[in-house]
Amino acid sequence: MKFTWKHTLYASYTGYITQAIVNNLAPLLFLIFQKQYDIGAAQLGLLVGFNFTVQMLVDFLAAKYASRLGYRPLIVAAHIFCGAGLVCLGILPGLSQTVFHSAFPGLLFSVFLYALGGGLIEVLISPIVEALPGEEKEAAMSMLHSFYCWGHMFVVLISTLFFQAFTTAAWMWLPLLWAAVPFCNALVFRKVPLRTLEEANESAPAGLKSLFSLKLIPLFFLLMICSGAAEQAMSQWASYFAESSLGISKTLGDLMGPCMFALFMGLSRLYYGKKGSQLRLGRFILLSCALCAGGYLLAALSPWPILALAGCALCGFSVGIFWPGTFSLAARHCPAGGTAMFALLALAGDIGCAAGPAAAGFLASSTGSMTPGLLFSILFPLLIAIGIFRLIRSPHLS
Repeated sequence: MKFTWKHTLYASYTGYITQAIVNNLAPLLFLIFQKQYDIGAAQLGLLVGFNFTVQMLVDFLAAKYASRLGYRPLIVAAHIFCGAGLVCLGILPGLSQTVFHSAFPGLLFSVFLYALGGGLIEVLISPIVEALPGEEKEAAMSMLHSFYCWGHMFVVLISTLFFQAFTTAAWMWLPLLWAAVPFCNALVFRKVPLRTLEEANESAPAGLKSLFSLKLIPLFFLLMICSGAAEQAMSQWASYFAESSLGISKTLGDLMGPCMFALFMGLSRLYYGKKGSQLRLGRFILLSCALCAGGYLLAALSPWPILALAGCALCGFSVGIFWPGTFSLAARHCPAGGTAMFALLALAGDIGCAAGPAAAGFLASSTGSMTPGLLFSILFPLLIAIGIFRLIRSPHLS
């Protein structure tokens, strides 16, 4: 079989589905971990924070070495790490409970493995697609990131069907089944054509020092932190919030919480992927900031569960443009940034992905309610709006 650039794009889509699996499968199991292994909300929040902290370290190292080592060996290794981590997630907690009288070390090691792969995927997939032949990169980037949402949705739907068929007592088999996705995609990435951003632009790899000399980089760094925090503060806790605060069953909570969040986030990215050439990206992000703040308020303060869940869905739609939109703005206005810039922005995004859910989990643990954590998370879209206003007032944003 002859592989073409189209197969590279499809493999990249599957790469983001893999990213969605490793970021969103464990939160669906939070209440199971809590009941079976007596793990508290603060420790569950630590698992989320640890996942994104490891990804941050990978992002930083990739900023220095990804262009030198080449995309292919790193993206193949990324998928192998993800698959191995998912296998361990199904096996190690029980072994750890037997050996150490606590499942937490086994969970941490599993998260460590798939976080290594998740960090590499996050750094490499976007520049791989940015380096593909063709125009309309902003629409392509939004379309690419929509597959993270479809992956998130499939994780929720298929996992829910699994629990309906086999009950939550069989949860340890679920990560083993999901591990097939990264293992298969690793084989595909061994064969598809690849080129780096530097090869596509016929430029030398940019160093970190030269990146920080670009005036807009600190602002994009801040936008990425807030983008990751605004997205994951709701995404990681939606299932827990629906079950613990709204009193909804696990099946309905997963379908109406994280699944609806992912669906509407994907629709937002799909919409911009189709209509992006007709829209002003900066203004679209500003509108999304207002919707995001409203979604968090609705989820936190609504006295009716159906409206609170509608707030989760509204958050999903509004945060959809934050991450790919910031990537696109950075690529447009800092074209010399190359792979190192994408790695640096991924690092910033992971800082937000770790900080947002951790802060919400800490407040939930301290107060016994998710409401303060959700209200605090309104800060993130407000900061994004301030940053976009700063860009609009500069001559760098059309």
